[in-house]
Amino acid sequence: MSTTAVHSLWTTAAGPIDKIPAPHIEYAQLAPALIVVGAAVVGVLVEAFVPRKARYYAQVFLTVVALAAAFAAVVALAAGGYGTTKAHLAAMGAIAVDGPALFLQGTILLASLVAVFTFAERRLDPAAHGNRIDSFAAQAASVPGSDSEKAAVKAGFTTTEVFPLVLFAITGMLIFPAANDLLTLFIALEVFSLPLYLLCAVARRKRLMSQEAAVKYFLLGAFSSAFLLFGIALMYGYAGSVSYARIADVVDGSVRTIDPALADTMGNDALLLIGGAMILMGLLFKVGAVPFHMWTPDVYQGAPTPVTGFMAAATKVAAFGALLRLLYVVLPGLRWDWRPVMWAIAIVTMLGGAIVAITQTDIKRLLAYSSIAHAGFILAGVIAATPEGVSSVLFYLAAYSFVTIGAFAVVTLVRDAGGEATHLSKWAGLGRRSPLVAAVFAVFLLAFAGIPLTSGFAGKFAVFKAAAEGGAGALVVVGVISSAIAAFFYIRVIVLMFFSEPKEGGPTVAVPSPLTMTTIAVGVAVTLVLGVAPQYFLDLASQAGVFVR
Repeated sequence: MSTTAVHSLWTTAAGPIDKIPAPHIEYAQLAPALIVVGAAVVGVLVEAFVPRKARYYAQVFLTVVALAAAFAAVVALAAGGYGTTKAHLAAMGAIAVDGPALFLQGTILLASLVAVFTFAERRLDPAAHGNRIDSFAAQAASVPGSDSEKAAVKAGFTTTEVFPLVLFAITGMLIFPAANDLLTLFIALEVFSLPLYLLCAVARRKRLMSQEAAVKYFLLGAFSSAFLLFGIALMYGYAGSVSYARIADVVDGSVRTIDPALADTMGNDALLLIGGAMILMGLLFKVGAVPFHMWTPDVYQGAPTPVTGFMAAATKVAAFGALLRLLYVVLPGLRWDWRPVMWAIAIVTMLGGAIVAITQTDIKRLLAYSSIAHAGFILAGVIAATPEGVSSVLFYLAAYSFVTIGAFAVVTLVRDAGGEATHLSKWAGLGRRSPLVAAVFAVFLLAFAGIPLTSGFAGKFAVFKAAAEGGAGALVVVGVISSAIAAFFYIRVIVLMFFSEPKEGGPTVAVPSPLTMTTIAVGVAVTLVLGVAPQYFLDLASQAGVFVR
């Protein structure tokens, strides 16, 4: 058989080439994520081409403008009805543009914008060799304590790469809660996790501890990604598709057409249950729920404090968004299977976070365990499995993220000779030394404790109300008990600050630039507004609480 004959057979079998359809992408509806990733790419180019002296200002300006523009895009989409009447699937079904996606994206962008101000802060440490310094290592690649590091500090180098890294992380977080198929979910997870691993490793002070935190986070994060990926593979074997809608149809039994290649495995419940459990494990790791919380205290303590604040707030919002979409869109037909498991996880998370926090002596570890307890409270709203459950979780996430960023911003201010003074004994008598800082921190702690007239109370009330109406009354009782346990250690810190004698040679409170002041002021304002007049925001969350199928 001649080569021409083979060639002609091959071309006829392939058919005419012009049949490959071009993908249809709705760029305007994906604008928030596209703006941020575009700015991240420009930020990488700034690192390459802009002179070192000008990089810091260029990066801060670029980052703030990008986040503000992306938030404006989210508001424009919501105003255009994409959160309610025009909600649909964009990018050929890969990304959902609906109420929960837009609400969570707006929350992530606003929280990130406020958090980025703490990244840009350069007045807290005394100037080194005549140069202002920030929280990040002078040269991340040099070995801690080596000559090259000393030379970098002396030359006044700064790691301005943190800004493009943050933008890449935010891009992944924007797509994560909006992903509408399992592959998009996994890619978004990697896009926001990898920059966070790097950001955790670049603290200026306590560099070895910071690198240890990053390694722990990376290893456990890789572990959780593997679970997620294995779960996706099993889910594909079960449903013959990675699309959320298709999997939901197979779960409900409403699919009639079966791919012959998958006929043997399709509809096999073992694949569904094991695959679903593994995907849930991957998401619960990111949320920081017990027993997948082991990384949280070490990473929160070791990472640079601005990164900890950003990570604690934004990652939780993104991960809970993805968890809600998975449970409400893909697995509503499995409610009887996943609810008992989530009940157990929520109870252990609430009690575990609250009880272990009592024993902590480091303020950042204490806030880490407090964040674990909060993950349990939010899970109570997830378990409600009602529209009220979704809107209460959305509200709680918005309230929680600003309190968290504000609290970590205050932690950056309390300093001694070795940098931040995070040991609780150092905070004794802070209220006498600088009443304003102590009062602001007290407001955040009261919000964490869920005291009335703070956003924490409004959020907890909404979540517990939704859980009780959704038939999870026992969970609410456990939640109230663990709130009471948690209130003990928050109030203990307040008592320590205001009613203890300040020690000789104790830490000082650094006077920050307007950047950190803005972060803390926004945190306090949001905490009080959402606590005193939460109704408008609760209505907004309930309007945004409907997933597109």
